Formats: sequence, C-alpha cells, structure tokens
Amino acid sequence: MNHELDFPAGIWETFAKSRPPVRCSTGYLIYLQDTEATCFYYLKSGRVKSFIQSEDGAERVLNVYTAGNLFGEASFFDELPRVSSALALTLCEIVPIDRELVTQEFARNPELALAMMKYLARTVRLLSEQVDQMAFRPARWRVANCLLTLASGAGAVSCTQDDIAAAVSASRVTVSRVLNEFAQRGWVELGYRTIRLAEPEPLKRLCQL
Repeated sequence: MNHELDFPAGIWETFAKSRPPVRCSTGYLIYLQDTEATCFYYLKSGRVKSFIQSEDGAERVLNVYTAGNLFGEASFFDELPRVSSALALTLCEIVPIDRELVTQEFARNPELALAMMKYLARTVRLLSEQVDQMAFRPARWRVANCLLTLASGAGAVSCTQDDIAAAVSASRVTVSRVLNEFAQRGWVELGYRTIRLAEPEPLKRLCQL
C-alpha cells in the first residue's frame, strides 16, 4: 500500500548531501496552503503531516511523512500555489530543495529524474485513491488502508487516532471503534501515539474486498 515501497532505499538522500538541514520544532508550520512553492523538502528526520483546510476551518490530513520522504514537490514542479499545508509533528530536520539543486542533481544523475517522475505519478495515484475512499469505501476499509499506507518496514504506525480520523474522513469515535475491533482480532496492537501491525495480512485481505 505504501506508494514508495519499490523505490531504492535512500534514493532521495543525494539531495541532502550538499545542503545542511534546517531544524524545525514540533508544531512548526513549514509551508502554508495557497502560497508560492519556491522549493520542496527532503525529510532527514522526524515526522511531518500535510493537510488541507477548508474556509470554515475543517482539516483533512493527506499524508504523514517520515525520515527519507520528500514532500511539497507537486506544487514546486507545476509552479502553482500550494494545495496543502505542512506541519512538523515532531522535532524535524528538513532540507529545502530549490531549482538550482534539482537541476544540478538531475544533470549528475538522469535516473534520479526518472525516479522523480515516477514518484509524482504515484502521488497522483495516492490522491485518487483517497478520493475513492471518501466517496465509496466503508470505515473499516479506510482505516485498514490508512494503517497499511503509513506503516514502516517494521509494521509501526506513528500517529494518533485523531490523525487517522482526519486522514480517512471519519470521526474519532468511529476510528477508535474500528481500531479496537482490529485489536480484539489480534491484527493490531494499540499503544501511546503508535499502532503496531501484528497481523497485516488480514488487513490486506480486507482492503481487497
């Protein structure tokens, strides 16, 4: 379910080799919806969430990024205002990537440019899947898919139930009910600000229905 699983490990680290990281404290707003995108970012450490906000203040989480991820790249490449905001969920180290650095690295490694095109295409697919989830899928499916998407290689999901609720367009009560059901079945183990996928296969089968 993770749209980055088939990229080589550390593929984006090259962007961080020639630039020092910027440290961001928890709660720091990295960029704001509807502003100009002069750069995108490599997340060296920590966790960042991207989200959209309506005029009435309602918020929907689009993704939660972990170390090694890129974020903010779509608006950078299409040169239009940002469609989302990004917020540091923990203490983070991020590396801003501007046009000079992109041009330099793509010239040095054309395969990196091809990988970036694939990454952008996967981002579009991910957003399309999220629209499908909101419109047609039941809460159990949406929660299971969210867990599988956000899980690390060790099967850990580092986010709160509120984060999941915002990501799947469901109430926190609904998400709590679904997670407790999954925990009772032995599929997940619930902890403080973390969820471990103890049995991911049943979750995958649920998402195939």
